[in-house]
Amino acid sequence: MASELILTNARVVGPKEVFLGSVFASGGFIVDVQPGSTHSPAALDLEGDFLLPGLVELHTDNLEINMIPRPGVHWPPVAALIAHDAQVAAVGITTVLDAVCVGLYEDSVVRTPQILERTVRTLLEVGSDTSLRAQHLLHLRLEVGHEQTVSTFSAFVNEPRVKLVSIMDHTPGQRQYVDVSEYRKFYANRFRWTEEQIDEAVCRRLELQRAFGEKNRRRLIELLRSTGIPIASHDDTTVEHVDEAYADGMSVCEFPTTLEAAERAHQLGLKVVVGAPNLVQGGSHSGNVSAETLAQRGILDALSSDYVPISLLQGVFILHERLQMALPEAVATASLVPAQVLKLGDRGVVAAGYLADLVRVRYLRDTPCVVAVWRSGKQVA
Repeated sequence: MASELILTNARVVGPKEVFLGSVFASGGFIVDVQPGSTHSPAALDLEGDFLLPGLVELHTDNLEINMIPRPGVHWPPVAALIAHDAQVAAVGITTVLDAVCVGLYEDSVVRTPQILERTVRTLLEVGSDTSLRAQHLLHLRLEVGHEQTVSTFSAFVNEPRVKLVSIMDHTPGQRQYVDVSEYRKFYANRFRWTEEQIDEAVCRRLELQRAFGEKNRRRLIELLRSTGIPIASHDDTTVEHVDEAYADGMSVCEFPTTLEAAERAHQLGLKVVVGAPNLVQGGSHSGNVSAETLAQRGILDALSSDYVPISLLQGVFILHERLQMALPEAVATASLVPAQVLKLGDRGVVAAGYLADLVRVRYLRDTPCVVAVWRSGKQVA
């Protein structure tokens, strides 16, 4: 069989089972998957390593981290994108939704209108360049408690690279920060704010939420209804939060903070997305529900690396090893399910007819390690 890429002697993680086999790809797509080895001289022997589909990342802050590596340090945006791209590809992520915040606050040193403009412009101008390793798409995070959120987002409503939108409300006293002391601790530790600065920020954000929160939420939902862009709720804490998200046509429950919210989302058919760092660390760093608890109850649908790219691959293997989830099912939480959420029907599975986005993995001591990555049949890492 003529083929541009032949991988053999691989432990192929297929849709239903893991088996020793060979994968044939041509024109950027998988054309055949066969059990056993091939003796073709063109084949690359994977020596029994795992062969996974390329991982699909729904929400990562890693580009922001590279843009602003330290408070007050603004890295050149194209260089920041190149570094971010290399980092995600090196850990098996071939499709990445770069999460960008719309409508945060004047007192944020990381998420400002200026940084938003630089980040989005860079992604739209060079994010599709063939020099990059992964495919970069956009996840816009819409903070309802800001005067300019709706007007800023309106400019992106018809941008085809926007594949996911999340509706957020980080006002102290509810959702992620239902315990205001956690809010105070986060900003004191991350930005070295004084108690007076934190008090001022809390008052300001409560005022903004009262002025714009509900009004902006309603306007954003109306804007999104006709676009077909999937919408995620964010940091749902109560059953009422989830019911409201469902009534508003949302299909994803991103980072629920309580078991009750996650269970209700699962009951209503929303995809429950959990941070992989939560799994790796054995719990939430901010006191929210444990990802392990959700997995044990069968209500974890997808993983996101959030702020640590390698955690996505680690999370997959933790689901398999620690929680005894079948490896194909565990891999799907970071490949097929996210692809389905984004309506990207051409990826997420090692099977004929799908993109040849493939990841070779072996263990380095007790940690999964990416050895090679192919996107559309071309080796990129």
